[in-house]
Amino acid sequence: MKNIIENINKVFESRIRLGLMSILMVHETIDFNTIKDLLKLTDGNLASHINALEKCNYIVVKKEFVDKKTKTSYSATQLGKMAFKNHIDALENLINTHNK
Repeated sequence: MKNIIENINKVFESRIRLGLMSILMVHETIDFNTIKDLLKLTDGNLASHINALEKCNYIVVKKEFVDKKTKTSYSATQLGKMAFKNHIDALENLINTHNK
């Protein structure tokens, strides 16, 4: 029997990373403070999860200056989008396997 959880991506097991990638799937780009507000996180907590996704090349970070202030924004890479889609598909397959 095929291992039905083999395509579930361990990187997305964290609810914060799951939420972050969900946001990035519907927003082409989004800034740090908006993500922090949407997910109700502290700066440090969000930063650690962003770093984890960045290390996997699932997101890219863009830093720029707006009115002499640093603005950091994020977007999902093609690799990140594909990995997340595969993860969601694996979860749906898991549910459908036990829903018959």
